[in-house]
Amino acid sequence: MSHNLLKGKRGIIFGALNEKSIAWKVAEKAVEEGAIITLTNTPVAVRMGDVNILGEKLGAEIIPADATNVEDLEMVFTKSMEILGGKIDFVLHSIGMSPNVRKKRTYDDLDYDMLNKTLDISAISFHKMIQAAKKLNAISEYGSILALSYVAAQRTFYGYNDMADAKSLLESIARSFGYIYGRESHVRINTISQSPTMTTAGEGVKGMDKLFDFANRMSPLGNASADECADYCIVMFSDLTKKVTMQNLYHDGGFSSMGMSLRAMAAYEKGLEEYMDENGKIIYG
Repeated sequence: MSHNLLKGKRGIIFGALNEKSIAWKVAEKAVEEGAIITLTNTPVAVRMGDVNILGEKLGAEIIPADATNVEDLEMVFTKSMEILGGKIDFVLHSIGMSPNVRKKRTYDDLDYDMLNKTLDISAISFHKMIQAAKKLNAISEYGSILALSYVAAQRTFYGYNDMADAKSLLESIARSFGYIYGRESHVRINTISQSPTMTTAGEGVKGMDKLFDFANRMSPLGNASADECADYCIVMFSDLTKKVTMQNLYHDGGFSSMGMSLRAMAAYEKGLEEYMDENGKIIYG
């Protein structure tokens, strides 16, 4: 059911790949709420993914671009303003990838070239995106820029690896740029720390199914779905949140405030033996 929260607004959605993508859900909800948008992802993702289907469904033009390339980002903002007929009111950064995770390199045995790629793709691209937009004066007053984060920026999660460092950097960029862009142009910048979500990228994290189950048992409200995250993003794009900036907003059913729940404790007690060696010593990982 539409509330016309984004009626007359223009947006850019970075990172929609397929129906599992949070960015995909956000794009659908944004148009449903009255916005007009462009979609962008890497040329490879555009060729290999389903974003063309989404573009056709929403009447949204697709702009292939590398989010780590400043010239490409400038092109995305320039073309989007031409296509949509004015400055941009909201932007979603839904981009993340770790070659170390994909190659199953542990945190104490990282390949540093791959670490640089993780940080560039998953976090520094956010800085490049905002800087490009600011230099082009591409964002409307009280426009909203969002990036998707995860609680691993604050806490250690086995298997999340160097993506945790990337999310920490992502949130820091939102605060630092949020001050500058807010002071000068009233543009607001926030991150949303989402529950574990079974996206294509999320499924690449070791033990994601167990992490998903644990978070669901820990959270009083249960895990937030991709659709529910899209709803939250729409509110953050709307004029209802004009004075919210420089925040990391937890959207995780209460997980980030929990220590231990009864359901999680019960599951832990049942499964402890699985993580002992032949001498009965606990394996911590």
